[in-house]
Amino acid sequence: MIPSSRQNPASVIVGLGDTGFSCARYFIRHSRQFRVVDTRPHPPRLADLANLKPDVEVELGEFRAERLLEARELVVSPGVDLRTPALAAAARAGVPITGDIDIFSREARSPIVAVTGSNGKSTVVAMLAGILDQANVNYGLGGNLDGRLFRPALDLLEEERDWYLLEISSFQLETTQQLNADVALILNISPDHLDRYDSLDDYTRAKQRIFRGCSRIVLNRDEPCSRPPDSAAAPVISYGLDAPAPGQAGLLPLDGERWLASGNQRYLPVQALKMPGDHNVSNALAAMALALAMGVEREHIVAGLAAFAGLPHRCQWVATRVGVDYYNDSKATNVGAAAAAVRNLAADRAGRVLLIAGGVGKDADFAPLAPAMRESARAAVLIGRDADRIAAALEPEIPLFFADTLDEAVSTARNQALPGDAVLLSPACASFDMFENFQHRGESFIRCVEGLQ
Repeated sequence: MIPSSRQNPASVIVGLGDTGFSCARYFIRHSRQFRVVDTRPHPPRLADLANLKPDVEVELGEFRAERLLEARELVVSPGVDLRTPALAAAARAGVPITGDIDIFSREARSPIVAVTGSNGKSTVVAMLAGILDQANVNYGLGGNLDGRLFRPALDLLEEERDWYLLEISSFQLETTQQLNADVALILNISPDHLDRYDSLDDYTRAKQRIFRGCSRIVLNRDEPCSRPPDSAAAPVISYGLDAPAPGQAGLLPLDGERWLASGNQRYLPVQALKMPGDHNVSNALAAMALALAMGVEREHIVAGLAAFAGLPHRCQWVATRVGVDYYNDSKATNVGAAAAAVRNLAADRAGRVLLIAGGVGKDADFAPLAPAMRESARAAVLIGRDADRIAAALEPEIPLFFADTLDEAVSTARNQALPGDAVLLSPACASFDMFENFQHRGESFIRCVEGLQ
């Protein structure tokens, strides 16, 4: 007798975190059969699924290849590595692999703006949302999960929208066959997640899947990796820190000041932006270029960018203590982001930066952090699992200190800082050796700073 699972194969949701739970809710709304598998004994959303639909079959523990082979499709959460042997075996056997963004792209009936990149994607998408708020556009904001900022993509389909704005990770793009975005952008690519990818080229190829089927492309002129892997027929709008051609975005001088501009038309001065550093100027230009691609009027772009004050955990000013500023950049989980934060903070002050860094390095090369530290830092305080690896990359550039806890690291940095300096938490690492996530790490840093006497 043929097992019932082969007679009526179900979709199998692989991983029951926030994304997996959003897939489960979507299947329940559409009366689709599904099962759930997760290697963890206590997945984060297990109780929520049990409350929502108690009769769903959930299998916990090591994946069983024979059970995955029975699936109609595998809906893989972004935190699950497709190289996992049981998943790889199912893929070789022809079981379809999909994910939440792939399902979303097939079901969405309104145009999609899709943004990816190693650094800055949350900020750019949030900036664009602020612009659209000024223009009274009915949009849905979601994708790569930071639950306090964005909703899971599939949840956006519950309400009718004129546009969808998606921040998308490389992990989500791995399972996306044809996004068909109306506007697509890769902001930048720097070494990240090299514990998940075989090489930087492999990571780049995952990012470039965002261009599949897109109607319009936004390019970062300052980042060659922002381009599609091959020549595309789609119209292009570009942005960069140089002077823009007509219809493009860039910077123009006026009376000793730099202005965000499109062609010869100035929009607003750089000094009007509330976030320091050229990386945030580039982010603002990216949001502006996306808005231009969407046909948004100049007045709304100006108002939205002028009002945007930044996002939590992204070079967020926390406090000033005895002439020293403290910044929470916990979202900087790779080397490129940390190096940029060090340089940009130092550029805006007379003093230097004391960096708190460390955690799980994801097999990254920390050497690119050394030049920024040599130019701009007074010292580094290192924490977490890969503190010794960071130290090896920074020696003998600057004084190094080690701390067992974040509270100890903040105290050490305070003791080394001089008035005019900045203490910066920009870890260049993932957080899960010491914290639940980067938000928990950033909130812990804020508490430590608030507790300084």
